[in-house]
Amino acid sequence: MNLLKKTVAVIFFSGLVGSAAYSQELTAVETAELGVQTLLQTVVESKDFFLSDRERYFSAIETVLSSFVDFEAVAGVVMSRYALEATDQQTERFAGILRTTLTRFYGASLVSYNGEELVFLPSSNPDADPRADTVVGMELQGDTALRLQYQMFLNENDEWKLKNLSLAGINLGRQYYTQFAALMAQHDNNIDAVLDNWK
Repeated sequence: MNLLKKTVAVIFFSGLVGSAAYSQELTAVETAELGVQTLLQTVVESKDFFLSDRERYFSAIETVLSSFVDFEAVAGVVMSRYALEATDQQTERFAGILRTTLTRFYGASLVSYNGEELVFLPSSNPDADPRADTVVGMELQGDTALRLQYQMFLNENDEWKLKNLSLAGINLGRQYYTQFAALMAQHDNNIDAVLDNWK
């Protein structure tokens, strides 16, 4: 498996949590550390289904993913300025599209995870407002060490959720925004048409 693809999958899933009970009782980093065990345990328990019953495997991955990622927030990040033009129904629809796309991409990538060590890095701003959006940095150690970051925020229920991810300096939210903006230009700013043609 491509190292870049594998790395994105591992880090993206590393923030997953199985229960909202952790919420604000823990810092963003502490929540992420607990989430690693939740995700990897799910992969171990479900990996055999990747070949025999792939939908069952992806369903297990999506359940864990949905406990941590706010896909409507991800959709808002990706749509950026176009989010103001989108209806609630369109945002919800795009969130569902992203849920399916990312679950399958990262779920397939994670099947080949080989246990590389993941090290969480100290906060660059430890005195920041504890309720503000938090960027958690980490490094995947192996033949080539890669730095990653993901952006978390507290929702209205005081639960940490992920809404964006950066890998080796590449901001995935911005990258997807570029794709979204290009489709908007191609389809005369018709958001429904953009969603119909999102791949």
